[in-house]
Amino acid sequence: MTQSRLSLSALIFFALMMMLAVYFAFAAVQGPSGILRRVQLGAETAELMADRDNLQAEVDRMKNLTRRLSDDYLDLDLLDERARNLLGYARPDEILIR
Repeated sequence: MTQSRLSLSALIFFALMMMLAVYFAFAAVQGPSGILRRVQLGAETAELMADRDNLQAEVDRMKNLTRRLSDDYLDLDLLDERARNLLGYARPDEILIR
């Protein structure tokens, strides 16, 4: 009957390889370039793109208002609304709802 025993150096080698495999598996999941970081970056990217779209809509709205109050194209209703809003005036026949 032959006994098969691993030598001490073989056990150390296998233990070292096992620890190395665990380290690389952990780094692949939670490291700076791991799967979890990639998911987090994807969520941040989507959030920043939504913010960018909201800001672009706000810029477009402001450009429209600026154009409507410019010398080339003057919207008298908008001018009247802005002047009364800024100065706090109302016509006698208007009803104010706050």
